[in-house]
Amino acid sequence: MTAPTAATDPTRQTDPTPQTDPTPEATTVTTLTRRAATDPVPAAPHPTLRLDHLSALESEAIHIMREVVGEFERPALLFSGGKDSVVMLHLAIKAFHPARVPFPLLHVDTGHNFPEVLAYRDAVVARTGTRLVVAHVQHWIDRGVLRERPDGTRNPLQTVPLLDTIAEHRFDAVFGGGRRDEEKARAKERIFSLRDAFGQWDPRRQRPELWDLYNGRHAPGEHVRVFPLSNWTEADVWRYVEREGIALPSIYFAHERVVFRRGGMWLTAGGWGGPRPDEPSQVRRIRYRTVGDMSCTGAVESSASTVAEVIAEVAASRLTERGATRADDRLSEAAMEDRKREGYF
Repeated sequence: MTAPTAATDPTRQTDPTPQTDPTPEATTVTTLTRRAATDPVPAAPHPTLRLDHLSALESEAIHIMREVVGEFERPALLFSGGKDSVVMLHLAIKAFHPARVPFPLLHVDTGHNFPEVLAYRDAVVARTGTRLVVAHVQHWIDRGVLRERPDGTRNPLQTVPLLDTIAEHRFDAVFGGGRRDEEKARAKERIFSLRDAFGQWDPRRQRPELWDLYNGRHAPGEHVRVFPLSNWTEADVWRYVEREGIALPSIYFAHERVVFRRGGMWLTAGGWGGPRPDEPSQVRRIRYRTVGDMSCTGAVESSASTVAEVIAEVAASRLTERGATRADDRLSEAAMEDRKREGYF
């Protein structure tokens, strides 16, 4: 048999230079160099597979909602008609399309809500075919369970109706629109926030959430508050509203309204008791950054009448929306945290 030549034997060395036994280090370097030269270059990720910032937030929120529906028996979504709850409902519709949203909406109506927001709420419920559960604070006042406050605000009175309604309907998970940039007490909660049988929140019982794994385990009578917008900011919400073309209540945009000054904020008159004789009313061009009880939700002077103009205004603001426009957060340094411990969102 003829011995293979260099042309027919690819394993043979064709370099005429005398070879010496390489050192182990040289062998390693040569091997790595040869592999680097012959291995195919990894393909760059396709640009369409990369999620932008808003799409990543949307994907996370939808994942959270689907996890809750898969893990809990009777979830509900807090829906006030405010921008955060509107975005959550929009995300829920996307998450479960083409089926209907598989949980009801829950609203605690103080009786001092903005009429424009209540009309918007009812229109959205009718359009989306969702079920709305309303807890009226007035009903608890009529039964003597709650008493009117001297300052007329009913915002702090929402906790008892909320907890009673959760217990009555046996909701074991309740979606809320809390964001990390709203108020410092919000940042102490994780996406899944366990509440005890009295609806109270204990920061020491917070559970780790590693690798997007959420622990919804709870004892009978307890429930979990869930915050799909935990990693969103006010600016993110508005940019998402712009991208998705989401309609919002008219009070979020600049309009003329009769208001009066109290505690450094522009408040609107209503059945809750304002203004006092020493608080003259005047017409101002304003808008609202957040929605709540009229007695404690202040307006900001603004000419922003479009979503794009609101985004520019929010980007330039140095105050969070709650810090700038919610009187109930100014009662004390830990006002929000105190209410959360009692069962408030």
